[in-house]
Amino acid sequence: MREEDASRGMRLQKFLSRAGVASRREAEGWIDAGRIRVNGEVVTVQGTRVRPGRDRVEVDGEEVTLPPTRWLLLHKPRGAVTTRKDPRGRETVYHLLPKDAEGLVYVGRLDRDTEGLLLFTNDGEAVHALLHPSSEVPREYRAVVEGVVEGDTVERLRKGVELEDGLARGEAVRTDPGKGRTTRVSLILREGRKREVRRLLEAVGHPVRRLKRVRFGSLRLGDLPPGRWRELDGEEVAALRRTAGLKEGE
Repeated sequence: MREEDASRGMRLQKFLSRAGVASRREAEGWIDAGRIRVNGEVVTVQGTRVRPGRDRVEVDGEEVTLPPTRWLLLHKPRGAVTTRKDPRGRETVYHLLPKDAEGLVYVGRLDRDTEGLLLFTNDGEAVHALLHPSSEVPREYRAVVEGVVEGDTVERLRKGVELEDGLARGEAVRTDPGKGRTTRVSLILREGRKREVRRLLEAVGHPVRRLKRVRFGSLRLGDLPPGRWRELDGEEVAALRRTAGLKEGE
């Protein structure tokens, strides 16, 4: 929060979103329904501000507190499932995180056979903003695909290919010869639709053999080994929130 706004506190809708209990729109409905109290008083005015750590906020009589914001970056290995619990007993991404990170949520998914950069946080507002299609957060992938990718195929990827759920288009598409009859492909997408990279490349005749996400927004995977994680620093978090179009003090 900017220093000049600190004394005014945070909008109640934003507080509840940051706490992970409601979206801003849901919070507005709760205010209209008289479900929220601040310091014992029912809130009836939209945009009411609260001071985290000083004001007591309750929803349906239950106190809501704002935990310290936390962000982790994991290099998800192939084979790990992006879920909290797997009924088939497979390794999940949460098995790779510290015990005190169990309450964090993942930002988007990577399928079981995809490796690379995966974020976790308790900042519900940022998760919603980053994953909203309007944010158009760049996601960079590197793939090894079957066959030799020719120039006309690269142009198709750049212009876009119609999939069953809409147009998919790669930006900054680059190719390099792989081993045997394979090609290394690097591309950027600005959506997070299910298995979009795999479906896009298969649609142009080049099924994916291996896929890694190396960048999400302003963050890069770097040389972090598979299965390892690290905390984001303040500058990285601030840059990520700017990417999502979020400003402090809203």
